Parts: sequence; C-alpha cells; structure tokens
Amino acid sequence: MPPVPLIDREFRTVSYVSGPLIFVERPKGVSFGETARITLPDGEVRNGQVLDVSRDLAVVQVFEGTSGVDNKATSVRFTGQSPCIDVSLDMLGRVFSGVGRPRDGRPEIIPEDTVDISGMPINPYARDKPSDFIQTGMSAIDGLNTLVRGQKLPIFSGSGLPANKLAAQIARQARVLGREESFAVVFVAMGITHKEASYFMNEFERTGALERVVFFQNLADDPTIERIATPRCALSVAEFLAYTHHLHVLVILTDMTNYCEALREISTAREEVPGRRGYPGYMYTDLASIYERAGRIKGTTGSITQIPILTMPDDDITHPVPDLTGYITEGQIVLSRDLYRRGADPPIDVLPCLSRLMNLGIGPGKTREDHRNVADQLYASYAYGRDLRRLVAIVGEEALTELDKVYLSFADDFEKKFVTQGTANRSIEETLTIGWDLLAKLPEDELKRIKLEYIRKYHPRYRAG
Repeated sequence: MPPVPLIDREFRTVSYVSGPLIFVERPKGVSFGETARITLPDGEVRNGQVLDVSRDLAVVQVFEGTSGVDNKATSVRFTGQSPCIDVSLDMLGRVFSGVGRPRDGRPEIIPEDTVDISGMPINPYARDKPSDFIQTGMSAIDGLNTLVRGQKLPIFSGSGLPANKLAAQIARQARVLGREESFAVVFVAMGITHKEASYFMNEFERTGALERVVFFQNLADDPTIERIATPRCALSVAEFLAYTHHLHVLVILTDMTNYCEALREISTAREEVPGRRGYPGYMYTDLASIYERAGRIKGTTGSITQIPILTMPDDDITHPVPDLTGYITEGQIVLSRDLYRRGADPPIDVLPCLSRLMNLGIGPGKTREDHRNVADQLYASYAYGRDLRRLVAIVGEEALTELDKVYLSFADDFEKKFVTQGTANRSIEETLTIGWDLLAKLPEDELKRIKLEYIRKYHPRYRAG
C-alpha cells in the first residue's frame, strides 16, 4: 500500500505538557484518533495520536515521551491517518518494540500490507463457534480447563508467582493437534524488566520456539504511552497472520495489569473523573476492545486464541483488573500462592479455575471419549480431599474414616503428580493416563461420575487384565 501523503496542517500552538500528553490550542480540521508528527526544537521527530479534540483544544499522546518538548518551539503536524503498523509473514522469528520497530538488530521488515492497529470489529453473525482443542502440554489446563481454538482464557497470578515461566512454557509447547505446521504465537510483553525480557529470549532461542513466535517487547523503562498501543499492534499482526495467511495464532498478553496501570496514568494526565480505585470508568470497554479481537470467522481457516496474563494486586481476585477481565473472557486459570509455597510447579489451583468452552473442544475425535467424565471425577475428588484438610486442622486425622484418609492422600498425590509437572510437555493421552492412575487409588464404587463402560475400558485394573 503506498504511503498516504501528509496533510499540511502544522501547528505551533502547544500550550502545555502533562505527563505523556501535549495540548494544542485552536486546532483546525483535526480528527479524533489520527496520528501526529511532533517536531522538537532540536529537529527530533516523534509520533503521537489524538486522544481528544474540541473547538479550542486537541490532546495528543506522544509515544516516545515528552522529555525535551518546548511549548514555544515545538511544532505538531497532523497527518489525517489513523495509527498503522506494517505487517508481513517475515515477522515470525523476530523481536519488535511495543509499536513494531525491530529490536533484534536486524533490518526493518518489507511490508506486505499496512493495517490500522485498532482492527476491524468482527460481525457477530460471521463468528464461528470455537470447537478445536489446543494442547498446551500442561495437565491442569488440558485435562481440567481445556483451551479451545478461538477462546480467550486469562491467567490470574499474584505478585512473585511464576506466571511468566508458565507463559513461556505454553508459548513453546502449544499445538493444534494435527496442524502443527500452521500454528504461530504472538507473544506480547508489556512493562517487563530487562531481566524478564532476557529470560523470555533465552527460553525461545534455547528451545527453537522463536522461529514461530512474533515477540513484542515493551520494557518497564519504555514510554508508558507506548504500552497502550502495544497489544493493539500485536493483535493487528495476529489478525494478518490468521486471516491472510490462515495460521492458527495464539496471542499471549503479559502483563495486562501493567497495561491498565498505563491506562490509569493517561486518564489522570487528562484530568478525567476516576472510577473504582482510580482506574478510568471506560476501562471495561477498553479491555473489551482488546479481548474481543479473539475468535474464528466463518469461511476462514485461521483463528486467534488469547491467553491474557495479569497480576492481582494483593492476590485480590476482586480487584478491578481481574474482575472486569473475568466478565469479558471465557473462564480463568488461577495461580495459588499456597501451592507455590508447597513446591507445586506450576502452582495452578484447579478449584477456582474455569474454562467455559471446554465442552466444545473435548470428546471423541478431539481429545478422548472419557475426558469429560475423568475431569469431573478428578475435580470432585480433589475438592473433597481439600475439604478434609480443613477438617483435619480442627479435629485431627484420628477422627477421619479410612475412606476419608484415602481422599486426603488423593489430594496430596493430585497436587504432586497431576498439577506439578515442571518443564515436562505432556500429551492429552499422558494427562488422562495420570488422571486414571490417581483415580485407581479410590474404591471403584466411588467413581460415580464416570460411566461404567469407560471404567472397564480405561481403569488401570482392567487395562492390566
């Protein structure tokens, strides 16, 4: 696509600067959302976007920050364009900044197209139902909270918990079964430290996963305003790969809490009326504009699946960020600080976890016929074992029946053998086999949630003859 010529509307009426925002007086012919070129007194040119416009004032956010901006000598030229990013299939295996500039020392990509980072809303009638199983290699996800192609399934983590390690592991292990050659990952890191960025790079390079990853890095010392554009740039690339090149794309967004903090900072600089805990009242709409870009479209083979990762301040799941995320997305994976302290890796607490689309992606021809029954039985048995732990803390283990002690032992084994797996990459067959081995420790008449035909076909006692 040829570049759109700049419209000659240059203003030298910058009145004042507030954080990453500059305020331009008496704008003429300026539109909401268009891009701007800000020329500093020393000749440096920075990029910006119009956040708000009225008859007397235009508010422009500067992506590279406002240090060095002089309200007397700085000029602002409005382009008439919306924010865009160059996209190409050659972006696979590359590392970019939050707004799509190369960060790996290699040259700029040769664009196949230039797309608006805001994307195009998917017509609800054109959406296809998510129905294909994605194997992440993690038993607690694949077995009990299955990820389905086209789904958005967030991970709720606490500060200091290994969410980034889990994200990197999913990024290198995730597969659409039978379609390995057409799968790609867009990994989006927002507000991360240099140490975390180095960890992700080393993991992807060590395992060879970088070849199918487009890595967007927005570091903690990068301009805050760039963080607002980062997920939108990344999702624009994901849409291009999915709907133009027909790839199945997994988008991992970490950390969405850092994104929301940036949104709150911009809202404060604009002097908007704050909402709950200081976040802007439109944060729900803003998050929805990101999360709802996942899905499948009828008539196309490509798809976009999202795993947003967010840190819950003070481990509070009712905090506005996880709270609003839970309303928009189709379930959640919750990491537990208690399991982490007891050595579980990954420390996924399966009881508050949920995948609302799980039933659409499991069963004969997708995973296995006994998957739903095994998941239900594992969940119920583990929940009962957890309840018994609390009872033991009050009355002691001597008050339990022999069956209760079996369930108590089952809960411990479930955490050590099913949830904990370290860096292992388990197939869905391995996950279900481990589940059956654990259930074999229970009396057969306790397996009330599994059909008798499945017990006789998959139970270790019957498999052994």
